[in-house]
Amino acid sequence: MKMFDHAVRFVIPAAYSLLPPKMNSPEATAMLLAIGLQESEFVARKQRGGGPARGFWQFERGGGVKGVCQHRDTRDLLAEALTVMRYGHIIGNLPELHYAIEDNDVVACVFARLLLFTLPWPLPTRGEHDKAWLQYTEAWRPGKPHRDTWDGNFDTGWARTIID
Repeated sequence: MKMFDHAVRFVIPAAYSLLPPKMNSPEATAMLLAIGLQESEFVARKQRGGGPARGFWQFERGGGVKGVCQHRDTRDLLAEALTVMRYGHIIGNLPELHYAIEDNDVVACVFARLLLFTLPWPLPTRGEHDKAWLQYTEAWRPGKPHRDTWDGNFDTGWARTIID
């Protein structure tokens, strides 16, 4: 739980500070926490088993990284955030961005929040487990989704969102 607490206290607020205020909401925070727990338990920055995903939110270069870089609603927001973090020189360079996601938790969180922003629906509220699961699987497209752990992770995300 140490890295989970670090994400709650430092990483997510830092990412929000780089994005428009409308991106900061309890629903977004709960989803970011739930997805981080689901994907890596906030422990693994490299996919277990040697897979291609990187960062606590487990981004693949040709999936989420490319999607956020190219999506009409997120590419400029991403460029602004990367420039502030002094990563402006790698905008559009998918391999370098993938490395940055692995090494910089705030960069990874910015990508995660922007990927959620690409979805056409409002983010789920507390207790909307099925809606949250649908949005997670639509945005992340996990290769081996584990529905059995999702509800608990989503509840944990909401619990910490409400406490903090």
